[in-house]
Amino acid sequence: MNEILIRKLAKLAVKIGVNVQKGQYVFVNASTDSKEIAREVVKEAYLAGAGKVVVNWSDDYTALYGYEYRSVESLSEVAQWQVDKYRDFIEQNGAVITIKSPVPDLQQDVAPDKLQAYNIAMRKNLSFYYDHMMGSKSQWTIIAAANPIWAKKVFPNLEEDKALENLWKAILDASRVTMENDPIQDWNEHNARMLAHNKILNDYHFDTLYFKNKLGTDLSIKLVDEHIWAGGGEHTPEGLLFNPNIPTEENFTMPYKFGVNGKVVATKPLDYQGKLIEDFWLEFKDGKVVDYDARVNKEILENLLNFDEGSRYLGEIALISYDSPISNSGILFYNTLFDENASCHMALGRAYTINIKNGTNMTLEELKEKGYNHSMAHSDFMFGSEDLSIIGKTHDGKEVVIFESGNFVI
Repeated sequence: MNEILIRKLAKLAVKIGVNVQKGQYVFVNASTDSKEIAREVVKEAYLAGAGKVVVNWSDDYTALYGYEYRSVESLSEVAQWQVDKYRDFIEQNGAVITIKSPVPDLQQDVAPDKLQAYNIAMRKNLSFYYDHMMGSKSQWTIIAAANPIWAKKVFPNLEEDKALENLWKAILDASRVTMENDPIQDWNEHNARMLAHNKILNDYHFDTLYFKNKLGTDLSIKLVDEHIWAGGGEHTPEGLLFNPNIPTEENFTMPYKFGVNGKVVATKPLDYQGKLIEDFWLEFKDGKVVDYDARVNKEILENLLNFDEGSRYLGEIALISYDSPISNSGILFYNTLFDENASCHMALGRAYTINIKNGTNMTLEELKEKGYNHSMAHSDFMFGSEDLSIIGKTHDGKEVVIFESGNFVI
């Protein structure tokens, strides 16, 4: 891959993604498949003034061996040093850069109970860390790096080298990184547009959103009182601006936990626990999923829904026009970071406290009283389509058309 573009993406992650501060501790999550860009990220973090950069390396293949040969009981155990590592990060007020480079279908034959045991154990023991990050109390961002297996999944009809080249180009284009542009300037302009759209949605202060399309989605979602639409850049309590996802195209907010009714049909696969759930639908009553089905990996969908009490309820609703950059590329990435930004989506599980007024300062009990959904899970799935209509109803009963033919009209 072009070294200049890799350096641009790494600098974007450091400068716009987490906005590294002088002397700050930077924690980089990277797989062995992303080592080239991980090295550039480390270098750019130091050039930006980071005091210490630590890389948390992982490898999908050695992780697979763990699932294959460890028992369910062993996978349910989390060592104290693993917990201490994340506590140390929080105590040092660090910033996190995660580089995603998935190997699709690698865990397809792993027993679902092993995947579930490991994920529940990690989520329980690191709940303090997820609370911290989802409350935007530290800067964090996610970028992606191509690898040959992922590339062949996305471009199955191309030779491996060409598929890899095309996937890198698709990642960079979606991330607004080209040879000709200044990605930092482009992202500053993009953030300004996103914030302007957030203001439009916030000014309406909708009570309920109604979704409908020909695929079978017919759903109403009540929003929490004093909800806040977010998207693009976010701020830490100290006022530092950062961008959690590169790329991002979404405006999102918090549903009222018990206010979701009807059916939603997914329009893209959901990558969960390393497996793809395909052609699925969910039916809600008073906020809870009461019925569901999937053509592929229904048992993995069941794992998600049964993860904990909150995983059958929604924590996020996000709006993205069908006529948007990633959608228009026509590429199915088989990865949520990209596919969620090509389509309206919602998340089963935990809500973001930034999506309600003063939410980051509330106790869990106070949040729950407002209709906040608490869960160890947070899994986005896509339901946007080219014919999706969305109508918003305000608290005084006024109906406002938000989407027509899959796109924003406000």
